[in-house]
Amino acid sequence: MGIRLAELVERFGGQLVGDPNLEVEGIAPLADAGPSHISFLSNSKLRALAAQSQACALILNPNDEAAVAATYEGARILTKNPYAYFARAAQLFESLTAVVPAPGVHPSAVVASSAKVDPSAHVGPHATIEDEAEIGPGAVIGAGCFVGRRAAIGEGTRLFPNVTFHAHCRIGKRGILHSGAVIGTDGFGFANEGGVYIKIPQTGRVLIGDDVDIGANTTIDRGALADTVLEDGVKLDNQIQIGHNCRIGAHTAMAGCVGVAGSAVIGKYCTFGGAAMILGHLTIADHVHISSGSLVSRSISEPGQYTGFYPLAKNAEWEKTAAIVRNLDTMRAKMRALEKQIKALTDKP
Repeated sequence: MGIRLAELVERFGGQLVGDPNLEVEGIAPLADAGPSHISFLSNSKLRALAAQSQACALILNPNDEAAVAATYEGARILTKNPYAYFARAAQLFESLTAVVPAPGVHPSAVVASSAKVDPSAHVGPHATIEDEAEIGPGAVIGAGCFVGRRAAIGEGTRLFPNVTFHAHCRIGKRGILHSGAVIGTDGFGFANEGGVYIKIPQTGRVLIGDDVDIGANTTIDRGALADTVLEDGVKLDNQIQIGHNCRIGAHTAMAGCVGVAGSAVIGKYCTFGGAAMILGHLTIADHVHISSGSLVSRSISEPGQYTGFYPLAKNAEWEKTAAIVRNLDTMRAKMRALEKQIKALTDKP
């Protein structure tokens, strides 16, 4: 099934250079694209590769047009953000062949009589929907999923197989929860008395907005008393931990293995590289970008890029550096003593 270039431009904009009736059957990387594909150039360093591509059409920035067109003879769609254009085009191509689960409840699913499942929703094999849960229009509950009591799944939201969505939690429209995700687990709340830990009941919820993606095996704890909140457009990768009572601002994105301790408040449009760690009870402003592997141990009030790790080095060099760091306090004391001696000598008449 092909798509005419004119249709792509009508849907997503851009300036077309070439035959509007040219049909493309799919999208592929520059090096792999064939005569039936459209490809994209989002990194100007790859201009030479784009110029030699076998794709019948390219999506690229106007700034790259002249360099690429010198040797590339195919059609071009010029746009300021080729990567975003590629994402939208890829969604369109996927929709042409996507298998949409049929509405209805599989015979092996267990659905409480008080649950509300929209007729257009799909509930897969061996799924469990508990009392007073709500499944919205067009929602997809995959095989083996669990939706707890009084939980709510919004319109068009998809739970891939084996997602656990605990009681009272809510997610809005067009969400995606990948397999193994667990929403609404108990937060890590304990009081210590004489060395013995006393569990604090976790009675809050997890409230998730619209257009939120949650990766495989990611866990989000319910609040202790108040709620854990993920605002619209948040994107979480695989194996992320969000602690209880956290608040994640709209359109913030986190890569795999990020950990956010309880009661952290993170602003809008932030990004966190893989394995970044955020301590509890911190506040992070909007538009803050944390490098991979960084430990955030204090609140951040200004937008910008932040990094908190030593560069990689050979182990022997790292050990020398660590030894110096351990002795910095002693070295500082010696330097201050020397400064006093120098000052005493220079102050003499």
